Amino acid sequence: QVQLVESGGGLVQPGGSLRLSCAASGRTFRTYATAWFRQAPGKEREFVAVIRGSGGITYYADSVKGRFTISRDNAKNTMYLRMNSLKPEDTAIYYCAARTSVVLTTNADDYDYWGQGTQVTVSS
Repeated sequence: QVQLVESGGGLVQPGGSLRLSCAASGRTFRTYATAWFRQAPGKEREFVAVIRGSGGITYYADSVKGRFTISRDNAKNTMYLRMNSLKPEDTAIYYCAARTSVVLTTNADDYDYWGQGTQVTVSS
């Protein structure tokens, strides 16, 4: 089993920045591909970004490309999402997820483990 715990959400003004963290425990973190998803009120959960277990290879949703950066520190069993130039439409609950595969995927159904989510609100 893998336990995932997100932190770092909050209220930020448009144009501001936040860094989310996802702390993992339970298994060998570096063998898992990990990703961020988000879900806004009344909408389906959507893919944000994914990173390979060893790091280095990443992929982003078009809506966040150039503004968000996914990274991980396997020595700390932690994944991050740096969010810059935040917009009101980025408001959502952000979830981290992990899958027992090296293959990167944007499909939420492919992920085996999920955190409880952290709220990000972008508003003036």
